[in-house]
Amino acid sequence: MELLRSQVMPIPSHALAAMAAVVLGGAQLASAKGTARHRTLGWAWVGLMTYVAISSFFISELKLWGAFSPIHVLSIWTLFSLVTAVYCARQGNYRLHKIWMVLLYILALLVTGVFTLWPGRVMHGVLFGV
Repeated sequence: MELLRSQVMPIPSHALAAMAAVVLGGAQLASAKGTARHRTLGWAWVGLMTYVAISSFFISELKLWGAFSPIHVLSIWTLFSLVTAVYCARQGNYRLHKIWMVLLYILALLVTGVFTLWPGRVMHGVLFGV
C-alpha cells in the first residue's frame, strides 16, 4: 500500500474508489433488489463510479492520443452508462437498468481492473510487490 500512497493524486484515491466499487458492486449484484438498502448502496456505487471515471481524466500514464488513452474512452462510456442506468431505474425499466449495471460492473471495473495488474503498472506493484 505504500507504493499506492506514494503516487501523485488522483491515483491513490482513484484506485481506492475503484476497489471500493468492486466490493460494493459485487455486494449489490448479489443482494435483494428494490429495497431501500439497494437504492442507498446503489447511489453510493454510482458516486464511486462517477469519481473513478472523472478522476481517470487526470491520470495520463498511458499516452496514445496526447494525454489520453483508450481507457479514457471507457471513462466516457462509463459516465454515459451511469446516466442511462439511473434513468432506466427512474423510469421503472428495471430489466434495462440491470443490464446497464451488470455491463458497467464487468467492463468498467473487472475488465479494466485486469489491465491495471499488467506488469509495470502501479496496481501490479501494489498487489504483487514488484
